[in-house]
Amino acid sequence: MTCAAILGPEGARLGPDEAAFFRDAEPWGFILFARNVETPDQLRRLTGDLRAAVGRDAPILVDQEGGRVQRLRPPHWHDYLPALDQMRRARDPVRAQWLRHRLIAAELFEVGIDVNCAPLADLVEPQTHRILRNRLYGDTVEGVVEAARAAAQGLLAGGVLPVLKHIPGYGRASVDSHKALPRVSVPLADLRARDFAPFAALSEMRMGMTAHIVLDAVDPDRPATTSPAAMRMIREEIGFDGLIMTDDLSMEALSGAIDIRAARSIAAGCDLVLHCNGERDEMEAVVAACGTLDGAAARRADAALAERRMPELADTEALRAELAALLGEGA
Repeated sequence: MTCAAILGPEGARLGPDEAAFFRDAEPWGFILFARNVETPDQLRRLTGDLRAAVGRDAPILVDQEGGRVQRLRPPHWHDYLPALDQMRRARDPVRAQWLRHRLIAAELFEVGIDVNCAPLADLVEPQTHRILRNRLYGDTVEGVVEAARAAAQGLLAGGVLPVLKHIPGYGRASVDSHKALPRVSVPLADLRARDFAPFAALSEMRMGMTAHIVLDAVDPDRPATTSPAAMRMIREEIGFDGLIMTDDLSMEALSGAIDIRAARSIAAGCDLVLHCNGERDEMEAVVAACGTLDGAAARRADAALAERRMPELADTEALRAELAALLGEGA
């Protein structure tokens, strides 16, 4: 049985020792960062070696939103506008979202990456922290749902699975959860009307990622990732029955040793824990703490991976030209 974890390899190449660790640890999947990326040929070798290490077609994830959060960059990969800039500039923002993510999927699939941590369904608020703001799609529930669904459909058309984030909503955060724990103190009715609404509308998606955020109206003592009350609300009220992974356990929004964070997340109701920094001692602790993927979590994981498919045929140069025209670029 696989471990209920997604782990990040240390560097651009998989050495024998690290490969042996992954073979024994049996993570459900892997996540890549800029430290793992050099060239297309190198990346194809790395993704192949990671799957060979665990002896199966393990999912390989990346954060390739475009804009600031983009692990694959020029000169080998296309540079994309921040999402909010594109939404505001495009003549047809929803079509542009589909095109953008269909093109991103083509680049990812070609190097062996089959899961992208996108789209985002958090809403832009007056206080949204600058680290998040221009990654978002807008400030209305309807507009964000339409754009997020188009993004997810573009990824799926390109053979890449989407991950909806950040459940149950991170847009009200005025601090960066990489550095500190955000806290939101608004009535539950307000959260239901705005923060939760896009995720409820997109609850058919098969994978999602938590937000490290305290919602006082739900659980004033714990961030959503480690809160049983928040996870019940995500499952029962928002209605999200997809596979739920944590945001990165290494982020400073969470407290306690890394194994405690992992155990608390699984106990709260997360299906998988996400550990990204590639540090071996931390990965060993996570693997020991999170246990195996079984029961309902395994069912949700199987349902998510059942959506993997070969890309639909597409003329990517024509799609890129159409996106450029929608953005008013070129002749």
